[in-house]
This record gives sequence, structure tokens and C-alpha cells, in this order.
Amino acid sequence: MAQIRRVLISVYDKAGIVEFARELSKLKIEIISTGGTSKSLKEAGIPVINISDVTGFPEMLDGRVKTLHPKIHGGILAQREKETHMAQLADHKIQTIDMVVVNLYPFEATVSKPGTTLDEAIEQIDIGGVSLIRSASKNFNDVAVVVNPSKYELIIEELKNNNSELTKELCMRLAVEAFKYTSVYDNAIHNYLLNLTKPVTLDFPNELILNYSKALDLRYGENPHQKAAFYREVFAKGVVAGEPRAALAKQLHGKEMSFNNILDLDGALNVIKEFFVPACVIVKHTNPCGVACGVNLLDAYVRALATDPLSSFGGIVALNEVVDEPLAQELNKLFIEVLVAPEYTPQALEILKQKKNIRVMAMPELKVWKDNGVAEWRQERDIKKVLGGILVQDRDTADEPEYKVVTERRPTDGEWASLRFAWKIVKHVKSNAIVLASDSETIGVGAGQMSRVDSVKIAIMKSVKNLQGAVIASDAFFPFKDGVEEAAKAGVKAVIQPGGSVKDEEVIECANQHGMAMVFTGMRHFKH
Repeated sequence: MAQIRRVLISVYDKAGIVEFARELSKLKIEIISTGGTSKSLKEAGIPVINISDVTGFPEMLDGRVKTLHPKIHGGILAQREKETHMAQLADHKIQTIDMVVVNLYPFEATVSKPGTTLDEAIEQIDIGGVSLIRSASKNFNDVAVVVNPSKYELIIEELKNNNSELTKELCMRLAVEAFKYTSVYDNAIHNYLLNLTKPVTLDFPNELILNYSKALDLRYGENPHQKAAFYREVFAKGVVAGEPRAALAKQLHGKEMSFNNILDLDGALNVIKEFFVPACVIVKHTNPCGVACGVNLLDAYVRALATDPLSSFGGIVALNEVVDEPLAQELNKLFIEVLVAPEYTPQALEILKQKKNIRVMAMPELKVWKDNGVAEWRQERDIKKVLGGILVQDRDTADEPEYKVVTERRPTDGEWASLRFAWKIVKHVKSNAIVLASDSETIGVGAGQMSRVDSVKIAIMKSVKNLQGAVIASDAFFPFKDGVEEAAKAGVKAVIQPGGSVKDEEVIECANQHGMAMVFTGMRHFKH
């Protein structure tokens, strides 16, 4: 058991600290404190010893130096069972400190604010606090370290029930939490400074440190026999404030989100961010099965649903404007797993709540993103887990390519618009990916087939609309002319694809024979 007689308190986040210190004082535990914390406790009428009265030195260098002193760290680090340690403390008139209560300067919050300067960031790098935490954590056999205000109540209860003692088991658990706390803090500083030095460092560092905190436990993973949880990133420098992402979604109604729901939500958000006009995206198993822009949101939804009404059943719907009552009535005609939009009118929300299982998510960032008109994607990496390691790459957020017409016939103005639209969608479809489109709506999607011509056939088969005059987009080159021939037979008049096959001349000649226009992008969009 660790006997708690003397406590050092130095916290930036003062939530609950006055109540905690008052209970410590009632137990006749002596309190040492610093700066603003000391002031808060004294104003509350709690007896406090100033740190400078212990060290014999004033706080220095604008508060940079106040606890870095042998009379503080000696009192924390001394091992009580070692006679030599205790004798040295006595020789230097150092008293033991039995509990350290510390939380740190808000570095992450500061650097996440737009316009934060390097000097401002540096001043939020805590030195003394981290040193106190590490000293106390190392000596957890004799010293308790508290970094989490949510533990105050537990500690007071333990002290009251055990004659002001804490078990070694509890002290060890507190130390584990403290080491994690400082690790996350140090990594935030590392990431921030690394981002500033990228022009002179590797694009991909030799070591990759990832920090995530658990947001919620999920009912299960992709299947009921798999356990799962959702973790949010703790910190990422280079964040574009407000870019829509699954971790920002606020649930307004419905069952709890599942593993697959979150994956599909992420997929739907990635597609909807491609558009800056009223748009609707319907996703099923991470693949878009209907996408459309419209004169308004209701028009966009009706057109997106028309692409593949069968596959849309049980899908995820993403919208980039406010959902009103007429649109909510239409949405309620379809079984939807997850609906995400910037916001909902009160009437619309009441209509949607008539179905208890639909998960209604609000994300105001969607409308802000759409109204800005220029996409500034987050500068972070795409990470995929494999057994024993991870694969890391840039996000597929490349600018619009340099289009090259390679056929005798050039696309018409209308075909150009449809080709650009289809090219935005195809990169979000699992490879091999084919998208059929007309104007600003999809009319057929072929996803995830092992041969490209089969993806073409499926996209044509899935279409419920006349394909005469439609366009086709392929995420990678056509290795043979068969895919183009299938599209031509269905009435497709224009093709967009990366090009680069050894059979390019044969494929182009096929397009010419059918009077089709073909555009090369020089850019592939595989999505595995």
C-alpha cells in the first residue's frame, strides 16, 4: 500500500480539482501546488503550500521552470524501502511526495486552431508537467500519479476506505494510464513538427506512430462472430477544418452504428465531397450504386435512386444540403441503413423518426464543404492493414487530369460533362470498376469483377435506362477491345479511361469503327 501524506497538484484542466483537493485536505493530506492551480485552491479556502516555498526558488522564465528541482523530483523518485534513498532525503531536507496530480498544456488544441504560429505552439510544449508524470510513473510502487480527472472520485473513495492508502495495483494502473497520456502528448508534438519539416525529410518516415482513442464499442465486426470497435484519431496536423469525415458524424436517431455502417458511411462521404452542387450518393457495400446531381436535393435523390433501385435497398444515403419535409417523405419510402446530411428541418426529422431503425446522422460540414466550391482534401495517408504490417499511401485526391482525345471524333459538350462526372465516380468503385453515366447521373455501375469486360456487362445489365448516347468510365485501361465493343452495342457514345495498354491502338480503332469518342486521362484509379 502507498501511504498518501503529501500531494503535488499542478493542472491545466481544472475541472473537478477544487472538489478533489478539498477532500484530500479533509483527510489531513498536505497539498503543494503551482501557479494558477495554487491560486484556484486558495480562493476556494483550501490550505496550499506554494511550490517556491518547497524549492526555495521562485517560478522562473515565464513559468518554464517551477517544478524542475531536486526537492521535488527527489521527493517523488525516492524508493521508500531503500535506507540509502531515505537517508539522502534526510541529509538534504527533502520530504517525500506521495501523489502527483498533473495534466498538461493543451498542445493539440492549440495547434489545431487555424493560424497558430510556431512560437505559440512551442509555448504549449509542457516540460515540468511531463517530467513530474514520468517521475511518479516510474516510482509507482510508492507514488500515485493522476492525469485523468475522471479518476478523482475513485481515488478519494479508496483513500477514505483504506486509511489514506492506495493499493499498489491501483498505483500501477494509474502509471500505465499516465505513460499512455505522455506518449500521446509527445506524438502530437512530433507530428506537428514533422509536418513543418516535410520539405527536408522523407515523404514516408522510417517509423510511423499512430494515435487513436476508442470512440465506441461496436455490436460486432463485419460478421456477428467478429468483435469490433471504432477508434478516432487523437491528433493529425494538416487537418483542413471541417472536411466531412465519418468521425464527425452526430447521430440524431436510430440504432447504434455498426462496423459496416461506418465503412459505408466513409465511402459515401468520399463520393459526395466530389460535388459542389446539390447531390445525392447511395452506397451499398462501399460501392456507389447511384449518384446524381440535381436542380435541388429532391431531384438529385430521385435521379440517384433511379440508377439501381434494387441495390439501393438497405443502402447508405449521403446528401449535401438540408433535408426538408418533401424529401424526407421520399426517403421514408426506401429502407435506408444510414442517412447523412448537413441538417434536417424539424418536420423532416419527425418524418424520418417514424422508422425506428434508420440511423440519421447530421454533419454540418457537408454543406460548408459544398458551398466553398473548392475541395481542399486532408493531407493524410491512406492506411490498409495486412497481417503483420500496414500499407501506407497518399489519398487518391489528385487534381483533374489533363484529358487527351485519342479518337477521330471529339466528345460533344454534353458528352464532356458526362465524362467528367463519370470520372469522378469511377475512382470510388471497387476495381475492376466501370461507370455508365448520362448528364449528371449514373445509369449503371459494374464493380469488383476479375475481368474488365465482365464489369462492363454488369454495368449494362444493371442499367434500367436507355443507354443510347451514354458515356462509360473505366478506372484502368481496357486491356482488349471487348469492353468497348460491349459498350458500343449498348448505345454508349463516349469513353473515358487512363490508357496505357499495349492494345491501346486496337481499342482506339474499335472506338473509331463505332463512331465513339475516347478520352485518355493518363491516370489510373484502382481501388482495392
